[in-house]
Amino acid sequence: MSQYRYQGDKHTAPEMRGAVCSAVRDSRGKCIRGRNGSMLVDFETHGRHVVLGRQLRKL
Repeated sequence: MSQYRYQGDKHTAPEMRGAVCSAVRDSRGKCIRGRNGSMLVDFETHGRHVVLGRQLRKL
């Protein structure tokens, strides 16, 4: 399972910055990505969110 650290931007809530998350995968095992570069991730403490893929750093 891929683990990521969410960097966030100036509009991100402070508790979400630097939070660890994992990619949500479909039935084929591929990450769920949007056309605009967004990605569905599952945070350990904040649940599932759609975030910008550019703000994710692989651990």
